[in-house]
Amino acid sequence: MNERASEAKPLRRRMLLMLFGIAAVVLLVDQITKFFAVRFLEGQPPVPVIGTLAGFDFYRNPGAALGMGAGITWIFPLIAIAVFIAIIVLARKLGSRAWAIGLGLLLGGLFGNLADRLFQPPGFLRGAVVDFIDLSLFICNVADIAISAAAVTLVVTSLRGIDLDGSDSKHSRTIREDTHD
Repeated sequence: MNERASEAKPLRRRMLLMLFGIAAVVLLVDQITKFFAVRFLEGQPPVPVIGTLAGFDFYRNPGAALGMGAGITWIFPLIAIAVFIAIIVLARKLGSRAWAIGLGLLLGGLFGNLADRLFQPPGFLRGAVVDFIDLSLFICNVADIAISAAAVTLVVTSLRGIDLDGSDSKHSRTIREDTHD
């Protein structure tokens, strides 16, 4: 076994632990905050925190972002499962801390909202997502924030030229171009 392959296994293991650890923390925080939102905010008037800019307001969202797709809630769990499978496939090549963080945030957020689709009223595969963080323009939850942070992390990482395996795609492309001259 060469030296590079022997170094890659522990690195990949650390990256996988980071990915799944972040996902677990996001899922846990999301579900705990939703539990408290249902317990203390449901049926109550909005609670302003920063005037009208931000606060807490309970809402059961039957759709996706901004309530779109309320009539086809069964499709959202299928999308989440497909993304989960894609992350598992991608994780086999994982060697970048930034990619591990982004994919972990995405996975935790997906599972947070998937749990609502499976276990919240009105029932299995039709459950409404618990939203309670009122940001004036929209109401969201911890899972939504994690998904948004994942999108930003993955876009910035890609724009910086960092590949999933941790290599620098801009640097690799320059080397390939130089060798073909």
